[in-house]
Amino acid sequence: MLHVRAIVPPDRTDEVCEVLAGCDGAVNIVVVRGAALSPRGDLVTGDVARESANEVLDALQDLGIDRDGSITVELIDLSMSVVAANAERRVPGHGDDAVVWDELDRQVTEGTVLTWSFVVFLVLATQIAAIAALTDSPILVVGAMVLGPEFAAVAAICYGVVRWRWRQILAGVRILLIGFPLAIAVTFLCALAGRWLGVIETAALPAERPLTAFIYSPDRWSFIVALLAGAAGVLSLTAGKASPLVGVFISVTTVPAAGNLGVALALRHGSEIEGSLLQLGANFGGMVIAGTGTLLVQRGVWGFVLRRRGHRTSTGRPVRRRVRPGVGPHH
Repeated sequence: MLHVRAIVPPDRTDEVCEVLAGCDGAVNIVVVRGAALSPRGDLVTGDVARESANEVLDALQDLGIDRDGSITVELIDLSMSVVAANAERRVPGHGDDAVVWDELDRQVTEGTVLTWSFVVFLVLATQIAAIAALTDSPILVVGAMVLGPEFAAVAAICYGVVRWRWRQILAGVRILLIGFPLAIAVTFLCALAGRWLGVIETAALPAERPLTAFIYSPDRWSFIVALLAGAAGVLSLTAGKASPLVGVFISVTTVPAAGNLGVALALRHGSEIEGSLLQLGANFGGMVIAGTGTLLVQRGVWGFVLRRRGHRTSTGRPVRRRVRPGVGPHH
């Protein structure tokens, strides 16, 4: 269940109550007149099944509550209510399968902001990957994978393609095109400094690296793994589950390939430069293709479920339903 809290202009409070009362998945509706001071208005709260969240949020935005008031949505960790359990059973599908598009929009938008923390995490991850390349350490490769923050930008590109939002596509591409070259450049300069100081020798990247050669040797399995990881990553975001996302980070070798590229450039290992670039392309391409496909399938399947239960949807934004008889703000 999700807890929806809205600050509503007084002239629209009854309409908001009708929206919540008319949704099979909404319960525990509370109205406190004149409770809000900034912005001024009435406080309306309710618990909404995740499967009905799009229906409610779309209707509130149609009423202009996000513009003239405020809408806040929080995840309920524990709900001990027979009424709430019945509401979840009344709505179609399952909460883990429902994509709350406004929630996903917020997640991917935050992931496309080029912050210092994003750059620092990516640089640190690439540095660890570079050391993994120099020492042929698979443990450090895994550490670099987990630390890399790049999947949010990939998810933003997928979301932008599905929803035809070029701004988010360009934002995702922009953060990748700025972040990765910057991280590779820092790694390159550090490797050069290490070489000049005698810490790194020219032969530090031998042709045979049995434990970490996969990060610069792309093949069909690299692309297949990227496809699987992209699908799993998008599913973990839409279902609101963080643990599978860690597995996605460990599956793809974007950051390790970037770290290897920086060292290979500094030490002039031409074959590994080309292999690292191909690995980066295969991983990003596979994740974008699979992530976009997964979102399209989720939208199509969920639309089919809603249509079978009397809802209508074409873009993942269900329409508002009528008020249930005998339930409303005046009863």
